[in-house]
Amino acid sequence: MKKILIIVFSDLRSDARVRRQIQALHNEFDVTVVCFNADPDPKHKLFIIKPTPLTLMRKVVTSFFLFFGFFRTAWSLLHGYRQVVEHFSQSRIDLIIANDIEALPLAFAIQPEGKVLFDAHEYAPRHFEDKLMWRIFFQRFNIWMCRTFIPRVAAMMTVGKGLAREYEKNFGKLPHVITNANNYVNVAPRPTGSTVRIIHHGIATRSRNLELMIAVMDLLDDRFTLDLMLLTPGFASASTRGYIDELRGKAKHNPRIHFVEPVKSSEVVEKIRGYDVGMFLLPPINFNYANTLPNKLFDFIQARLAIAIGPSPEMAEIVNEYHNGVVAEDFTADSLARALNALTAEKIDRMKKNSGRAAENLNAEKNAEEIRKIVRGVIA
Repeated sequence: MKKILIIVFSDLRSDARVRRQIQALHNEFDVTVVCFNADPDPKHKLFIIKPTPLTLMRKVVTSFFLFFGFFRTAWSLLHGYRQVVEHFSQSRIDLIIANDIEALPLAFAIQPEGKVLFDAHEYAPRHFEDKLMWRIFFQRFNIWMCRTFIPRVAAMMTVGKGLAREYEKNFGKLPHVITNANNYVNVAPRPTGSTVRIIHHGIATRSRNLELMIAVMDLLDDRFTLDLMLLTPGFASASTRGYIDELRGKAKHNPRIHFVEPVKSSEVVEKIRGYDVGMFLLPPINFNYANTLPNKLFDFIQARLAIAIGPSPEMAEIVNEYHNGVVAEDFTADSLARALNALTAEKIDRMKKNSGRAAENLNAEKNAEEIRKIVRGVIA
């Protein structure tokens, strides 16, 4: 059995995309995963590493090397997991899958001439381009990693067509598009009642401007309610952790807005099946937001919900193709509220039925077939 090493600098328990990689490959390949944390699973072996402790001194020193362009040294300070190199460099590995750009240098440190498949979850050179400090310290760093290592990879994957085109344009490698689609769920849509229940779930990141969806609710008629199922990542700063409290304060005037406890990513589809509409309004403040094609869209589809979004091109393409939701004219609360207020229960039920049609085509099982095809091709 061919051996595959998957590297991801995240907690596997909250990384649905990498879990689906494992799900696609474990029956055919011997899979080992390097990650920060994970639940034990007989489908794969685990090699757990601890995130680099970013002490004040390490931050200062790393910032110096980043600012003055000593990028290899900066990467070693941030991600120099020598124990991984020492453990795997003498092992027979047929393929390394590196998730996100920061994992690529480690993959090639383990096997300088080995076969590497790069899965770009974001467009790395413009990841947080809306933030000045990120542009000062990390943008050139990410560009360096892309220029240095992408030409050496055997193949690439990414989450959407916009990101794929940008990688090809700037780095000469066209990625395969593997969406963030969830597993297929064979369920019937819930009939829409007199109350239209809207759900939004996801990370509570300030840059996503979640206040907009609270503003949408202030413009909707009394049929609509909104539940916010918000996650705060474990590594979040105190400021980020306080963001949910700020949102609660901004929503307290509206009794139709509620905050509900989050669940594991593997439980989301089952949890949200009781709703009618999945909502996500994300202004395109950076390149990745403008080209977003997120997990939650596919969660909404598998839960057989109608969808309410802004005019994000790749999400809108799916909604317009399957007629399973509404797309606002712009990214304002007023525009999305107008689209939602125009819906009847009958229209929402038709959209839910169309989400069932979309679910048959947009799912992890079909993506898994493509992942196995890519991996077999690289190894062969």
